Amino acid sequence: MLKSLFGLLANPRPEPTDSDDVELALAALLVRLARSDGLYEESEQAHIDRLLIARNGIGPFEATALRRRAEALEDEAADTVRFTRALKDGIAHDDRMSVIEALWEVAMADGARGAEEDSLIRLAANLLGINDRDSALARQRVIARLDD
Repeated sequence: MLKSLFGLLANPRPEPTDSDDVELALAALLVRLARSDGLYEESEQAHIDRLLIARNGIGPFEATALRRRAEALEDEAADTVRFTRALKDGIAHDDRMSVIEALWEVAMADGARGAEEDSLIRLAANLLGINDRDSALARQRVIARLDD
C-alpha cells in the first residue's frame, strides 16, 4: 500500500484513491503538522493515534502502525501539496472540514499553537478548498470540545 501511495503522490494526475491511501495521506499530514514546530512530542503522537482510531474504527495497535507508516511517508515527501491532493481527490468537499478539525486538534495537542502550525493549516485548508472563515470556525469547534 505504501508503494501505491508513493506512486499516487508522484503522479501529477492520480487515479482515484482508495480509503487506505486517503487515511495514510491524512495521517502523514497530521504528522507533518505535529513536526512543523520542530518538536514532535508524545502528546501529539498520542493525539494522532486517537484521531486515527476514531476516524477508522481501528484499535490502538493498528493506529500506531498507521502513524508509523505515515511518519516514514512524511520523511520522504517533499511538500504538503502531495498529501492534500490525495485527500482532495479522495474526500468529498463537505467532508474535508473534518480534516481541518483534525489538524486543529493536533496543533493544540501540546498546549502551544505555533506560527508554523497556523501556516501549515492555512495552506492545507486552502489546498483542500476550505476558506479561512470555515477553518476559523473549525478551530473554534475544536477549542469548545477541548474546554468541555
